[in-house]
Parts: sequence; C-alpha cells; structure tokens
Amino acid sequence: MNPNAAVRLFACWISISAFTELTAPQASANWPQFRGPNRDAVSDDALVPSTWSGSQNLKWKLDLPGQGASSPVIWGDTVFVTCFSGQQESGDVSRLVRHVIAVDRTTGKKKWQKDFPAPHPDDPWQGMIREHGYASSTPVTDGKTLYVHFGKGGVVALDFSGKELWRADTGKESNQRRWGAGGSPLLWQNLMIVNASDEGQALVAFDKTTGKQVWRQESSLLDLAFSSPQVLKRQDGKEDLLFAAPGELWGMNPASGKLRWYAETGLTGNISPDPLTQGETVYVFGGFPGTGRVAVQAGSKGAVAESGILWRDNSSSYVPTPVLHNGRLYVVNDQGFAWCADAKTGTELYRERVGGGSTGRGRGKPFYASPILVGDKIFAVSRRQGTFVLAAKPQFELLATNVIAGDDTDFNATPAVSDGCLYLRSNQALYCVGSGK
Repeated sequence: MNPNAAVRLFACWISISAFTELTAPQASANWPQFRGPNRDAVSDDALVPSTWSGSQNLKWKLDLPGQGASSPVIWGDTVFVTCFSGQQESGDVSRLVRHVIAVDRTTGKKKWQKDFPAPHPDDPWQGMIREHGYASSTPVTDGKTLYVHFGKGGVVALDFSGKELWRADTGKESNQRRWGAGGSPLLWQNLMIVNASDEGQALVAFDKTTGKQVWRQESSLLDLAFSSPQVLKRQDGKEDLLFAAPGELWGMNPASGKLRWYAETGLTGNISPDPLTQGETVYVFGGFPGTGRVAVQAGSKGAVAESGILWRDNSSSYVPTPVLHNGRLYVVNDQGFAWCADAKTGTELYRERVGGGSTGRGRGKPFYASPILVGDKIFAVSRRQGTFVLAAKPQFELLATNVIAGDDTDFNATPAVSDGCLYLRSNQALYCVGSGK
C-alpha cells in the first residue's frame, strides 16, 4: 500500500471511530442501590416526565407475586425488585416466602424469579409489621452480583442469571417492637455491610465474593436502629462508615467495624432516616416524632465535643430521608408536611402540608418513601395519594400530583431513575414511567 494512502486510511479510521464514539448511544444510567449511585437520591436525568397517570407516560406495568417496601435497583437492561408472600391474615407466617425478581428494563417482562422460604420463624403478620412487611431492605449490586438482605431471612448473593452464589445467616431474634428489618446494605471495597439490628443487634460485614463474615459489631443501641450505613469520604482521603443509632451518630472504620468517633445527637427513639453528608458535615434525622434534626461536624477520635454539634432543630422526618440540594434540605415527611431547611443553619424556609394528615400511628402516616431530586424537581411518593412533584427551591411550589388509578395498595418504596424513566413499586406492581413509546 502507498504510505500516503495508508496515512489517509488511518486518519479516516480515527475520524470514523471518534464520530462513532461521540454519536453512539450512551450506556443507560445505573441505579444500583438505595437512593441511587451515590446514595444521595440525586439524578440529573432531564428526560424523566413530571406528570403521569394510568394512561399517560406509563410505559409498562408488571404485577408482582407479593408485597414489599424495598426499592427497585437497576443495572444495564435489568431491574431487580424483592417482595414476599405466604403471610396469613391470622398472623401465621409459617409459609412465608421472599422473592427476588429480575425484569427487562425496556419491556417490563419478567426474566426470572427466585423464591426463598423463611429459614427462621419470623415476626407475626400483625401490628406495625403489616405496614412494610418482610422485604423492606433494598438490594445492592456491583454490576456482576446482586446482594439481598432479608432480615431474619439472612443475606444472599445472586449472579445476573439468578444463580445463587452464597448465602449467610444474620440472626433470628427480633427488636423490642417486633417491627422487622429496615436498613439497606452497602458495598464498600470487597465488603457487603448490613444493618442486622432487628435480627442480631449488630452491624455485619461479609466478604462480597465468598460470603464469609469479616466483622460483626454488636450494641444494645442498635435495637431500634432502622437506617442504612453510609460512607463519609474525608478530605484527607480516609473513609468513615457512618451509622445513626438512637441517641448517637457513629463514625467507624469500614474495614474492621471498630468505632473511631461518635456524637451524641439527642435523637431518642427509633431512627429510620439515613445520615446525609456535605463535606465533613453530617445531618441526622429521626427519633420519636418531633425529636428533631441535627448537624454534626465529623469527629476524628472519641466523643465529638458540644462545639461539633453545629445546630439542632425539633422539626424532623420520622421515616423518609431528606435530600440535599444547593445547601438546602428537602423532604416530605411521614406526617405529610413538605419542608425545606437551610443546611448551614437549620433554619426552616418553608413548611406546607401536601399529603393527608396523620391520624396517629400506622396507617395514618401518609409517607414512608424518601424523596429524590431529579434535575430541579423533588419527587415524593406518598403511600396512597400519588406522587407529589415540587420545585427544588426555597419557596414552596407544588408542580404536579400523579396518581395511577386502579392501584389502591401502598406505595412504600423510594423510586429509582434510569435512562429517562422513573421506576415505582407498590404492594401490587412495578411501574415504569417515561415519555415517548
């Protein structure tokens, strides 16, 4: 070949390759764990519609074999969701079965389903357990393996074809209220870290490849701790494992589970919302209704001094985790109040009711799901009154209320976002909301 022709051919190949790379469809956004890729409930997907119904912008619906409060997670072309069945109205759960389902993200067709009968006697189907059930922990995936925590059902690792890779027990006890498990697992380096407070009053880390227990840290303070562990990335490159327990915030070594520092938050009672971070400031919510919210300067060793408590406020969220955006905290809490607060000072900027009011405990609470931020909008899923869309700004503005007619079951799960679509799940079905065909 003529050398000049070869040069021209090579240049042409480079040009075509660059054009192909620039114009090829981008990979679908993954939503691999509770509250998204960074566990901050934030998506910049501009294509997610703000309005929908049973006949508008609903791409598909898949009926599920049971109930559940866990969120869907997404990797590539697959949506994973968990649920449970076999409970009896009498309270008997001797036939309890938990399910893991893989769904085609585009078509909504089921790829496979794996069923896991309960290995230990579980809490009876009565009281508060009926509000969320036996599949409340959202799975997590690293793109190769799906990791699922079922509370007293233990933890299981599955490949993307549904083959079981390993299974491990986390305990068979119950918390003092018999409310079941709540927190969702976290992947950190080679570890899968689980809040096993319900069944074992412990945080437990497993080798994610083998299922071997690497560490287990037990504490009586974990009895009513239902939140999920988080990772704080320090300015010096060190990483702390954060966990909010009743009355305290812990900063732990994620490799060993050893406590590095702690702060007394004063949030007594059960803790369900996850801690949020901005820089080295940690925001903690929960406790008994009305206990409050607290901003803490992350510590280094031992107890955080009172000067490390940056602010306190007695307005909070009992179940949903707020979302942080442009220095402001947003949530629609379990009482149905949308509030926005300045993250630096804790000052409340607005507080408006959007959902039905509380009539007390249990079914009186209109919101369990945590809000997510999509672009410049807050999406807050209520249990029985649809999804509320608010402007993410310090002035209250309700943009839309979206109801899927024909589904009167509870929507307890925080939604997921992927490739222009919003994925919702109720106790009846999994939904894909998106514009276009």
